[in-house]
Amino acid sequence: MKMDETEYAELYMELEKYEKRGIDMLLDGYQASPLQIVTAHMVKEAGTYMRDYTMSGDGNIETLRFTDINEHFRDEVTP
Repeated sequence: MKMDETEYAELYMELEKYEKRGIDMLLDGYQASPLQIVTAHMVKEAGTYMRDYTMSGDGNIETLRFTDINEHFRDEVTP
């Protein structure tokens, strides 16, 4: 399912809020900005990124990871 421009803008605004709160964001294991994450979503033909939240002991989000699940699937099935 491909996202439209409105959904990309909403994702960017959401990620900016996380960034302003000091939450680390990673894209395939590397530190990334909201723009880098949204751009990665835009270049993919289908929604292939999985979100993973790391929570602190008091229940606040510490880290937000985006992982390309198709890339990991390809690695697992490639002989």
